[in-house]
Amino acid sequence: MKTLVILLGALIMAGCQPADPLSAKNDPKSDSWELAFTEPYYMKVWVEDSAVEDINGKLFRRTGGGTAAGGEPENGKESARGWHAVGGASKAVIGADLPKRIYVRWQSIVEPQTYKVWVDVPEDARQLMVKSVNQRCPETPEEQAVYSASIYLGLAPGGVVQIFVRDSCHRPIKVGKAQAEIEPLGPSQGKNQGRYAYPVSEKSKRYIEKFGIPYGSW
Repeated sequence: MKTLVILLGALIMAGCQPADPLSAKNDPKSDSWELAFTEPYYMKVWVEDSAVEDINGKLFRRTGGGTAAGGEPENGKESARGWHAVGGASKAVIGADLPKRIYVRWQSIVEPQTYKVWVDVPEDARQLMVKSVNQRCPETPEEQAVYSASIYLGLAPGGVVQIFVRDSCHRPIKVGKAQAEIEPLGPSQGKNQGRYAYPVSEKSKRYIEKFGIPYGSW
């Protein structure tokens, strides 16, 4: 009898606890996460291929490609240093559990050079991905949580790769970095007579003539 009273008291106390205002338990959620690519300003890239291995060891091929998010602001400033435009179109990796590692092969148009790498996704990145869809942003608790977790690979000259994950407030958080190797077969793995996807834009040419490519700044 004493035990039952204690249990009933505990249930009553639990029922009196206020609901977590940041809980996204009832917010709509996607059943997949998204992968996207980004680039420093003016440092145009073309993603030839990508793949994902999830935490269960399952491999997903052709998970995204083409252009990456970036910009050419032409503001007269040395704006290619660092990362400013982490965003852009993303592609859902349908059926995949959280990512263990991601493969990407891309053309760095401005060098020009072709790179490839398998990027290990750290555990804290996966935790952020889960949290982003299960907790509302503390700054806007009245708004629903992020609908789909996302991860971004920043691709820069020299084969530098930065890994970003969006948090519950939609902010890109840098969670890792990798160094790619040069693809010895060149662009399109040697199937396109060494041609790159497109020429360097006039805006990029003008920027590089003035400021150069800021290796080491990413």
